[in-house]
Amino acid sequence: MKKIAVVPGDGIGPEVIREGMRVLRLVNEKRSLGLEFVEFGWNADNYLKTGISMPPGAMEDIRQNYAAVYLGAFGDPRVPDMKHAADILLGMRFQLDLYVNYRPVKLLHDDLSPLKAKGMKEIDFVIFRENTEGAYVGMGGNFKKGTTDEIAIQEDMSTRKGVERIIRHAFEYAKLNGRKSVCMTDKSNVMRFAGDLWLRTFEEVASEYPGIEHFHMFVDALSMQMIRMPEMFEVIVTNNMFGDIITDLGAALQGGLGMAASGNIHPGRVSLFEPIHGSAPKYAGQGIANPIGAILTAAMMLDYLGNTDAAQEIEKAVVDVIASGETTADINGKLGTIAAGDAVIKLLEHNA
Repeated sequence: MKKIAVVPGDGIGPEVIREGMRVLRLVNEKRSLGLEFVEFGWNADNYLKTGISMPPGAMEDIRQNYAAVYLGAFGDPRVPDMKHAADILLGMRFQLDLYVNYRPVKLLHDDLSPLKAKGMKEIDFVIFRENTEGAYVGMGGNFKKGTTDEIAIQEDMSTRKGVERIIRHAFEYAKLNGRKSVCMTDKSNVMRFAGDLWLRTFEEVASEYPGIEHFHMFVDALSMQMIRMPEMFEVIVTNNMFGDIITDLGAALQGGLGMAASGNIHPGRVSLFEPIHGSAPKYAGQGIANPIGAILTAAMMLDYLGNTDAAQEIEKAVVDVIASGETTADINGKLGTIAAGDAVIKLLEHNA
């Protein structure tokens, strides 16, 4: 029995995670996967009532007793400093050392492509974002805050250990999945110190994988080529901030944020899986959010846990509902969130 922590979160999070859970429960029963789901009500409502993001000992409980975390989205305008979101999401990333942010960019139907003459064949690559270092570690501060002389310092931190392990993970993924190239992207022409560390480490690790082509691009040039020639990429590896940006661009190539799944992973340990679309509070409660990203995230989690056949079954059902147009309005369908989930469930039940 493997325990899965389920944290629906804020905004549209509970709506899309509900559909993902329907899929997970069906597949779990159908294939006797032996998964146990435990839901936690950590969200903005709870934080506003109690002042507590996560109860004491919760992180250690997750670390010791769970195989994975299935997470919704965080963010609520009633919590402008996003403290609960930082405590929960960033807390898990840093405290569980989830150094791999894994983002497949895979177009599931040619009609969803925003690019002229670029379809499923051309848009199929993977981005690995370093997830525990860089500009998001919170190092820095303010001096003379609130005055006309205010100074703000935000540090970007990279370690040899952190850089090497994410680059090595990218090459290992390429090796195991038949990908022929790895591209490292940064801004080493202006961010010279961190850039030097990334470039040297990239070349050193690449030398251990002679059968895999490797090349470097500045992130602005890479962003342009993701639009012009997405087919030139198979695996991309980058730092925390640039990865945050280009993965949203990648989601647009898939048909939008509602289509995108992600994993926050420490190989062999408890890891966290979340759709990347955010809490979208203005759409919450309207029943219009696209559940596909959450459903594909559920499939990614199953694959990580060793249930590859179940994951592939879910992805095939998603591909089929997209082809039949049984989707939400953001990808040219007419269904609401629940009905779009129903369409996937129906196919999974039919294939039983």
